Amino acid sequence: MKLDEVPQDPDSAYGGHSKLLYAVDDKGRYQGAPSAGWEPESYSTQLAVAELQAQEAEAHAAWQRGEASPLECLMYRYRMDLPALAQIAGLWQWRVRRHFRPEIYRRLSDSLLARYAEAFGLTIDELRRYQKELP
Repeated sequence: MKLDEVPQDPDSAYGGHSKLLYAVDDKGRYQGAPSAGWEPESYSTQLAVAELQAQEAEAHAAWQRGEASPLECLMYRYRMDLPALAQIAGLWQWRVRRHFRPEIYRRLSDSLLARYAEAFGLTIDELRRYQKELP
């Protein structure tokens, strides 16, 4: 992409900020150029966010019915998927998936809750409050 071809679509998900892209200048060298946005990227970001919101709503409904722990809902709320949460918490995916079950989640040790709390940027007390009621 040439320097004068860097997309500048103002209706983007950047919220008034710009993104640094690299483009080729007149001499054929790469140079950083700010971009106000790109419509296809903005559209795909909106689709991804909508999908995560739908997954969060589904997980929240399962939690309300007592079929799931709040952990799955929090995972989607903080824009993660199972592999990401497992990696951040330092656990195997099958263990995280097992913690989605409410009877298992209620018995988690403080050290495991601390791992999840750190992954979500919460305190252990805030995470425990989610066991009772998810806002």
